[in-house]
Amino acid sequence: MSIDKEKLSPMMQKYLETKEEYKDSIVFYRLGDFYEMFFDDAITASRELELTLTGKDCGLEERAPMCRSSTSCC
Repeated sequence: MSIDKEKLSPMMQKYLETKEEYKDSIVFYRLGDFYEMFFDDAITASRELELTLTGKDCGLEERAPMCRSSTSCC
């Protein structure tokens, strides 16, 4: 997936920086009371963990695929 990082919000830029360090892992990014996953991680996690796949405004034309799980489950 090709993403223009310059157009992303600062939070999403940080997420992708972290993802670059852990390319072979699903990154659970903690935001408040939730762990959120984005882009390909969200698609995989939503399918495997039976979480609802939604989207998040991130600065791109299309919403980024996103899913979340509450911190109380993990």
